[in-house]
Amino acid sequence: MDETNEIYVGNTVTGKVVKVDEEQVFVDIGYKTEGIIPKNELSNLHVDDPSEVIQEGEEVTLLIKSVDDEEVILSKKILDAERAWEDLQKKYESQEVFETKVKEIVKGGLVVDVGLRGFIPASLVETYFVEDFSDYKNKTLRVIVADIDKEQNRIILSHRAVVEEEQEKERAAKLQSLETGEVIEGTVQRITGFGAFVDIGGIDGLVHISELSHSRVDKVSDVLEEGQVINVEVLSVDLDNERISLSYKNTIPGPWTGIEKRIKQGDRVQGVVKRLVGFGAFVEIEEGVEGLVHISQIANRHIGTPQEVLEVGQTITAKVLSVNEEEKRISLSIKEIELEEEQGDIKQYEKEEESLGFQLGDMIGDKLDKYKND
Repeated sequence: MDETNEIYVGNTVTGKVVKVDEEQVFVDIGYKTEGIIPKNELSNLHVDDPSEVIQEGEEVTLLIKSVDDEEVILSKKILDAERAWEDLQKKYESQEVFETKVKEIVKGGLVVDVGLRGFIPASLVETYFVEDFSDYKNKTLRVIVADIDKEQNRIILSHRAVVEEEQEKERAAKLQSLETGEVIEGTVQRITGFGAFVDIGGIDGLVHISELSHSRVDKVSDVLEEGQVINVEVLSVDLDNERISLSYKNTIPGPWTGIEKRIKQGDRVQGVVKRLVGFGAFVEIEEGVEGLVHISQIANRHIGTPQEVLEVGQTITAKVLSVNEEEKRISLSIKEIELEEEQGDIKQYEKEEESLGFQLGDMIGDKLDKYKND
């Protein structure tokens, strides 16, 4: 035996594991008898099976707890604890992120292996409420040391802090990457009276009620519901205040989309007078689509104001003079309808007169023929 590796209580020795059984581990430490590590000296955590902690052939450094002629009792957990306290103190000071394995589920949180018995309170496990922690057994979590006190034998760890920091980094990166005009997918998280907050990948943006639809919206819930996945367009990004303005209506077809296919020059359309202005009347012919009847096209006579002929809410029929989808303009004429109807009346009158003329001619002709024959 190496004289520097003397067998005294309190000394450390290095040896090779020669046997592992259910209650203890035998280690060759170069002494006349093999050293023994009782199961309760293997780890600072509860051990069911020593082979889960140590294996035959493994070389380990141990503390001598007691010595007599027959046996030397060794401890692995005491040295592990000293090293662990030093390591954890450094990790606490640097706020280093590291991995640890969940060993037990206890009331109020999780017990983890950090070389010592570490504890993650339930409130520090996730950023959200977890009702049942049973799935966390043997799970590996990334943590930081939230609090450490050797005198009180207290080691508090946090997985939540790691998640929050990662989310904050992702949020900052996402904010930097957003571009005005970009269309992205999001999930409606919360509905308010003034709009909807949409998660666009770890950060929330606001779709104001005015950006929900091309037509007027009284209630946000009439258009969207929480949990709904939608496409939104980025209107603006305020990096300083971390505010994102979004539009839903810009990603859906507007009422003017395809209008030139639905409404063509020369068509007759029906609509409701929405507004009267000095130069004419705006008439809604489809939801969200208004056409202008210029004052010169309101009546087949001179008028001073549109109000002389029309009133808001009145349903009218007009002829389409022109349609421009790109400029969102439709020109209408009521006068053209009146002129066409007048022309129709005249033609009908002429037709009836012509028919009547033929009938009179026939009647007179018949009488003339009879007179001649007499």
